[in-house]
Amino acid sequence: MPLKTGDKIPDFSLLDQDGKVRSSKQCKGKKLVLFFYPKDNTPGCTAEVCGFRDKYDLFQLLGSVVWGVSDNNQLSHQKFAEKNKLPFPLLCDESNSLRKKFGVPKTLGFLDGRVTYLVDSNGVVCYVFNDLFNSTKHVTTALQIMEGID
Repeated sequence: MPLKTGDKIPDFSLLDQDGKVRSSKQCKGKKLVLFFYPKDNTPGCTAEVCGFRDKYDLFQLLGSVVWGVSDNNQLSHQKFAEKNKLPFPLLCDESNSLRKKFGVPKTLGFLDGRVTYLVDSNGVVCYVFNDLFNSTKHVTTALQIMEGID
């Protein structure tokens, strides 16, 4: 069952591109932008992560932590993050365990979905944006919504 507005996010812990453990507990008391994307180095995913990169300072001013998630491995994420100069971590969800916990749907039954979850400082989902094909809209929508979240 997909997480929806009003749901508490599940506990999770995954490695990022640098081998650092990132967990939901680290976000306690902070707002979180958690965006799931299909694959490193694809045009839509590159546009999305670069959009979050370009607006990263604004997300920080809003008190938001930004994390990206896909099933790529640590080396792939590391190269992708370096190539695109990403200031935020990419979580390695190789087994899709986090994707399953959040209930991120597949599109057309086989493509990994592109879904952004906006979470308040209490760990409650405030907004879910699901759009596989409009990757840059995830960034603009997240900024608009995060401005109104405490």
